Amino acid sequence: MHRGVWLGAVVGMLLWGGEAEAVRKRTPKRQTTVSLAERAVWRAKSWLGLSTLRTVSTTVNDDCSGFTQLAYRKPGLSLMPAVTFPGENGVKAIYRKAVDLGTVRETPRPGDMVFFRDTHDRNKDGKLNDGLTHIGIVERVAEDGTVTFVHKAGGLVKRGRFNLSHPDERKDEQGRVLNDWLRRRDKRNRGYMAGELVAGFASVDERWADTAAPKVAPKVASKVASAKRR
Repeated sequence: MHRGVWLGAVVGMLLWGGEAEAVRKRTPKRQTTVSLAERAVWRAKSWLGLSTLRTVSTTVNDDCSGFTQLAYRKPGLSLMPAVTFPGENGVKAIYRKAVDLGTVRETPRPGDMVFFRDTHDRNKDGKLNDGLTHIGIVERVAEDGTVTFVHKAGGLVKRGRFNLSHPDERKDEQGRVLNDWLRRRDKRNRGYMAGELVAGFASVDERWADTAAPKVAPKVASKVASAKRR
């Protein structure tokens, strides 16, 4: 009697195991979805130390905007607007598209783009009036608000830090770095830390999908474009 019950249990377990295995094989494996932001951060970190983007791609400018475009690259998606205005640099063009798409943010999240202003004297007049001049990718945000970002500057892909609560402080009382220098001191300026030059943030998602290749606006539209930028 007991032996029959035992044999029945064994047979039941074998049958159940076989059915479970069959179900497992029929059930597709769950694929982990990686967001554009997560992939951009992963790519950015993998390029740390590169002195040129040419080893990655020759289809973008070898600068901060080209670096950011490569990090978010995906078929059918472009950070650049369909039309770029005469004299508009890549950073300004990307920011303009972010404004149009409604993805500009006031607080940073990992994977966001971070925009900076007046990081260099683009018009050579010694004043802080150059607008948006630099861009990077937020890697992480610490509990104390210190943001680590990855960018291409000074001929190198590297990390930088800034803290919006203490934008003009190099270190805290414990000696931890809050801000890295982003515009070095010269004869015309005192030098500025990254936190002082932050201009905003923008997230990247499927709203950025754009199959049209960027085009340069015709010269007849330049006056209209200038009016819009003022």
